Amino acid sequence: MMRISKNLPLGQKKPRRNIQLVLERWGVWAKDNSGIDYSSIAAGFKGLLPYTTPSRPSCCDDDGLAVDGCVSRLKRHRYDEWELVIRHYVYNQSKRAIARQQKKDERAIRINLQMAEGFVDGCLAMMDICLEMDTEIQN
Repeated sequence: MMRISKNLPLGQKKPRRNIQLVLERWGVWAKDNSGIDYSSIAAGFKGLLPYTTPSRPSCCDDDGLAVDGCVSRLKRHRYDEWELVIRHYVYNQSKRAIARQQKKDERAIRINLQMAEGFVDGCLAMMDICLEMDTEIQN
């Protein structure tokens, strides 16, 4: 369940969250909940193919929706960086492969992805949201 964080006592700092781990878990959640993959229900074969669980850990729906809202804001304001987040965290494409495909320097891809991660982290911080996964992934 998504919670709004409570005010901390004076002088106590809020622990930093590892936004890359947050986005990795969100990416698994987003891929599983996108509704794009119809292979298991195609042509009347629903239930005949075994359900495969992802090998990477996912997040709960509340956390997924909170992060998804921030990623959607990124899409509105910085479309190119949003595309990097989707490719890297949802489709698990390496930064090197993205750079090769876009014919750009890998360093530029890394910098833009870091900017996107900072945007999402800042968005979550600005909305003062505590994620359920925060206890597991704090720096």
